[in-house]
Amino acid sequence: MKTDLIKTIREHMPKMSKSHKMIAAYIIDHPDSAAYLTATKLGTVTGVSESTVVRFAIELGFKGYPEMQKSLKDLIRTSMTSVQRVAAADSLMSKIMNSDADKIRLTLEEASKEDFDRAVKMITEAKNVYIIGIRSASMLSSFFAYYLNIILGNVTHLDVASTGEMFERLMHISKGDVLVGISFPRYSKRTKTAIEFAKKREANILALTDSKSSPIATKADCTLIAKSDMASFVDSLVAPLSIINALIVAVSMNKKDELSDHLHALEKIWDEYEVYEKTTD
Repeated sequence: MKTDLIKTIREHMPKMSKSHKMIAAYIIDHPDSAAYLTATKLGTVTGVSESTVVRFAIELGFKGYPEMQKSLKDLIRTSMTSVQRVAAADSLMSKIMNSDADKIRLTLEEASKEDFDRAVKMITEAKNVYIIGIRSASMLSSFFAYYLNIILGNVTHLDVASTGEMFERLMHISKGDVLVGISFPRYSKRTKTAIEFAKKREANILALTDSKSSPIATKADCTLIAKSDMASFVDSLVAPLSIINALIVAVSMNKKDELSDHLHALEKIWDEYEVYEKTTD
């Protein structure tokens, strides 16, 4: 719509309100970073409200903020120098990493110590632990299962390719066992199915997800919430991974004597079979 958004903003600036001038100045000075900010974030960095940012876009002739943002992105793609493109990449990296940091901070602020302690107790006292996470959550379930199995030795990772195989691995689950389900939008139907099956077998259910209204949270005996939303097709998994790290450490503290024995035995096996490359450093 606007062939040169910066030029249009400069032309409108003299007649703008004070708050709109603050937005305009930021966009003119930082077009590369402004192009990747949501209306809320742009409002935050310029000290105005989200609605003010939206009105700013409309007064420039756009239907709304998304259309103005697209115009700004198109502008920087076609007009930026090589040096500016590198700076934009750095800005995008900072944006994503700061967003991830916000996910961890918000997760911690809303975390329930009681739910966390209950989750640790469930895992520590379980006869057997089953862990399932599908698609992007599979890396979380794999990481969790790997370390928990070193600590406990009774962990089954349901890294299966089909629902039929999943039921074969779950067929012996029963009362006293725990199934850990990990799922974030878009929620996995197979993870929900596994939880429903385990629930019928009277196993305890621990859910790691993004909301109490998540399909797996409604079936769980204990739910841990982690922020994961991101404005792209890539899932942000830093917050759930941080919770998993905390769970692993907490369980290991509860099982420190057994863990010490396990690690000593593992070290001997690793040395005997040269699992790891030896270094002289």
